[in-house]
Amino acid sequence: MIELRDLSKHWPGAPAPSVDGLTLTVPEGTSCALIGPSGSGKTTTLRMVNLLITPSRGSIRIAGRDALKADPVKLRRGIGYVIQNVGLFPHQTVAANIATVPRLLGWRKARIAARVEEVLGLVGLDPAIFARRLPRQLSGGERQRVGVARALAADPPVLLMDEPFGAVDPVLRGRLQEEVLRLLKQLRKTVLLVTHDVEEAVRLGDAVAILRAGRLVQHAPAAELLARPADQFVADFLGSDRALKRLALFTIADAPRRKESVPGDPLPASATLHEALSAMLAHGTRAVPVEGGGSLSLDDLPGFATASSPLTERNP
Repeated sequence: MIELRDLSKHWPGAPAPSVDGLTLTVPEGTSCALIGPSGSGKTTTLRMVNLLITPSRGSIRIAGRDALKADPVKLRRGIGYVIQNVGLFPHQTVAANIATVPRLLGWRKARIAARVEEVLGLVGLDPAIFARRLPRQLSGGERQRVGVARALAADPPVLLMDEPFGAVDPVLRGRLQEEVLRLLKQLRKTVLLVTHDVEEAVRLGDAVAILRAGRLVQHAPAAELLARPADQFVADFLGSDRALKRLALFTIADAPRRKESVPGDPLPASATLHEALSAMLAHGTRAVPVEGGGSLSLDDLPGFATASSPLTERNP
């Protein structure tokens, strides 16, 4: 669990705090996406959690322990950190990069080697192919996967992610988001994510916290946030297509299935309602076939406009 209480950062000479009295809790095993306009205090908040920035006021508790009283180096070794530009050591192999924190923690070589192989598999990279490569031999997406693997190497309970996919192209970004979402469900880490992308925030965050000028404006589950913005600022920031964004939080399995068969390639039950709508629009139809029989109708989608979403709820 991450608990922030009255957390503030006021830089000397600045007219106003960068972060102003932020109180926020991320329950164990869940993820929270921090989002807001440029300069709203997102990254400053994230860097205060692992003490890369010292707070001016307030408290930080991680897994019940006072982070401000901890040794910063030891604290950071227990927190996974993924950043936009990855920051891999250019002259070390992929395996050596991933092994950085386990090596600092004094793990035995055999344990490190086994863990490197394991986390490469988790992020979809074959250890036999990638372990001995240098960062310059990797694509942007592969480097980002290695960055995630390195953050997970010591199996930290807390994961911080600062614009982790900002440097990759939109198609690859979607694939990486899907892989990270799968990992979050599987590993049940406590995650604090900074992003400027609303769709990424609602896709990866169990909850979304919107900041404005260093203050928390709204903190709610993604579907609730999209359905009921706290004020006009939040509504404008989320965009006029909020209903479409909500459809991405539900799968076909959540919707009623009609018995009627319709032509076309069937969609899996795991496909989102947004993907189903896109298929209808692409083929000019009002329904799409579903694997296992039956179909999903356009007429059944509006009912999800204000519903709560089970898709991002990873806690039992």
